[in-house]
Parts: sequence; structure tokens; C-alpha cells
Amino acid sequence: MTDRKPPGVSFESWVDRQIREATERGAFDDLPGAGKPLAHENRPYHEMWWIREKLEREGLSFLPPSLVLRNELHEALDAARLAPTEALLRTRLAEVNSRIEAALRRPIEGPPLGVAPVDIEAAVTEWHRKQA
Repeated sequence: MTDRKPPGVSFESWVDRQIREATERGAFDDLPGAGKPLAHENRPYHEMWWIREKLEREGLSFLPPSLVLRNELHEALDAARLAPTEALLRTRLAEVNSRIEAALRRPIEGPPLGVAPVDIEAAVTEWHRKQA
């Protein structure tokens, strides 16, 4: 596709010819994702879809770190409630507690954190109560 459109040829027929010739050469064979459904096909359209996908791929967030930590705490509490073993429950809560303690020692960007480390022993007691 490095050729320029010749004068007097309609743009559409020139592009169609370029595509047909590339197809005949096999330029479109074995492309990644061939035969697979489009990603996020069932999601509603968002004008900044490509930014969202880039953030997901890179593991980035558009939320301030304090709000990300709050979300992590809620996710950890939900995961801990469903933990199959006490050891896994303790591990999940200890991980989020270490992040919270680090944020309390050295404040992070965004609105005030507004959370305290989770009382792991109280969570374990509650978990045992629900298991029985």
C-alpha cells in the first residue's frame, strides 16, 4: 500500500484493487485473532474504548491510588468471606493490610483513605461462625 492513487482512478476502485491483490498474495492469511469473535462484542459502545483496553492491558487505573486501595479492600473482604480455608483467608487479608499500613505510613494521592487495617482475628472468628 505504498503506491499513490493514480489520477483519474476513483478512490474506491483503487482501494478495492489493493485489497484484492493483497488477498491473492495471502497477506491476510494467518492474522492473529482470525476466526475468533471480536473482543468486547457484547459491551455497549464507549467512545474511549481503546483507552479502557490499554489501561486493562497495562494493569493501570484512572482512579486515584487511595480509591484503588479502597476497592482492593472491598474485593479482599469479599474474597476472604468465600475463602475455602482459614489459611487463604488470613493470607488475603494480610496482603491488603500490608498495603493499607503502607498507605497510612506514607500518604498516597487522592481523597483521604478513610480505612483502617482489617482485624484478621475478628474476620477469622466470623468466617468460622458462618462455616458452622
